[in-house]
Amino acid sequence: MTLVLDIVHDTRYEYAAPVSLAHHLAHLQPLEDAHQQLLAYALDVDPAPAQHRDSRDAMGNAQRHFSLLQPHGRLRVRASSRVRVQPRFAGLQPALSPAWDAVADSLRYVARAPFRPEVEFAMPSPYVPRLEVLRDYAAPTLRPRRPVAEAALELMHRIHADYAYDGESTEIDTPLAQVVEHRRGVCQDFAHLMAGALRMWGLPARYVSGYLLTHAPEGGGPMLGADASHAWVQVWCPGTPGVPAEGGSAGWLDLDPTNDLVPGSGHVRLAVGRDYTDVTPLRGVIRGGGGSHMLSVGVRTRVAEAGPRVASVNPQES
Repeated sequence: MTLVLDIVHDTRYEYAAPVSLAHHLAHLQPLEDAHQQLLAYALDVDPAPAQHRDSRDAMGNAQRHFSLLQPHGRLRVRASSRVRVQPRFAGLQPALSPAWDAVADSLRYVARAPFRPEVEFAMPSPYVPRLEVLRDYAAPTLRPRRPVAEAALELMHRIHADYAYDGESTEIDTPLAQVVEHRRGVCQDFAHLMAGALRMWGLPARYVSGYLLTHAPEGGGPMLGADASHAWVQVWCPGTPGVPAEGGSAGWLDLDPTNDLVPGSGHVRLAVGRDYTDVTPLRGVIRGGGGSHMLSVGVRTRVAEAGPRVASVNPQES
């Protein structure tokens, strides 16, 4: 099922005292490829920035740097997107994917061999450290010569069954070891957990930030993590039937452990990275602010109605 979705991502800061200078970085523009087309996009910042610059990061994600040079006691950033999404994995055949241990072995270091960019996603990262408990957790699933996609699907099912979704249990910077100990968290935690378990066995896994519909369009029930930023993982499954082989997404299979499913047309990919630190929707440094602030974030993802809803497809406009 192909869907056109309208997404509004609203971020507001209220500062205890005026901010005299601010520099921000936003990852708020959805990705584009053969299965996800950006039909319209606008980023509105209030107060208006004195300067801004659009670029691509090392992962190919769209990003915007903007600076505010005038004193301000509040900041509002609204990203509005219209995206056409087509399911990418309708023909997935997990049992025909290569053996997970063969995939891991193919990425081992060999002197003077060509660089494999997937290797970066098999390494630890700031929010996904090496934890032996994750190696042990994944061991029953990663049996020798088992197809990598089949094993990844089972690991996703296990995480969904073993960990409770609890929106009050963690903060953005809660250590992954604490999530493992308490067996509860949110979508960000479950994505980090699954990535960490796979990486401990040498398998590349990417963190995906994005959005999803309240109800899965492919006949599913209510989705956990909807009406907010969402996160899931991509597992490197080269040569797997049903996994796209074109563009920057070649060989990457999306899996959502929070909702225990393979993402379809209800998931919108925003950015990919090693973990949350690479794809934070909005971050920055400020001078002033009184040492504290109030943050509110709201996300609305809806099936698009007829007629234009977003003002601009030019990412240079604010």
